Amino acid sequence: MKTIFRNGMLSVAGLVMTGGTVVGPAVAAQAAPAEKASASVVSEKGKGKGKGERRAGYEYQAQPNFFYCGPASTRMALSADGKAVSQDELAEKLGTTENGTDSAIDVTRVLNEYTGGRYKTTEISDDVASKEQIERLRADVKAAVDAGDPVVANILGGAVDVDGVEHYYPGHYLTVVEYKDDGNTVKIADPAAPDVQEYWMDVAELANWIAGRGYSS
Repeated sequence: MKTIFRNGMLSVAGLVMTGGTVVGPAVAAQAAPAEKASASVVSEKGKGKGKGERRAGYEYQAQPNFFYCGPASTRMALSADGKAVSQDELAEKLGTTENGTDSAIDVTRVLNEYTGGRYKTTEISDDVASKEQIERLRADVKAAVDAGDPVVANILGGAVDVDGVEHYYPGHYLTVVEYKDDGNTVKIADPAAPDVQEYWMDVAELANWIAGRGYSS
């Protein structure tokens, strides 16, 4: 069971952490060296790909250190709106420290500062997402991506992508940039995985990855 303290410290399996990083004996959200944080435009804004599919254009950028996942994910979301904001500037506005970025509420606040208020925060407060929360996430991802706005999610623990690969982070932020199958499968841009950059995940799996935290859409 996850125990979340949004503005304090979190202890899971002997690790002490906050909203987007680990302070303890191990760091699971290690990013690539700064030279791998190069960006590339991957699609046009709000580009339709077919029935039940949509992709938000964005510019991928890796986090340059273990605690900048919040700024990196926020930057990728803003790049879909044509805004090239530095991760350092976003980190200052988010209040990011080596303890991470506190919560999705901070991400929403900063996204709205740059987008004129298009984002809202949705929390999944339980340890396991309900059917209603999964459907809410599916609908929110579809609405946001249809508008060309990626979703930024605050996740905790492990989840398995559609290829059977497990991704584990004791506190992390990532960006949802595409959906297919009418929103039942979503594509994640992961700032801590520059060699992979993107992977597909079932929306229910993502909802349970967010469980205990929240997302900005």
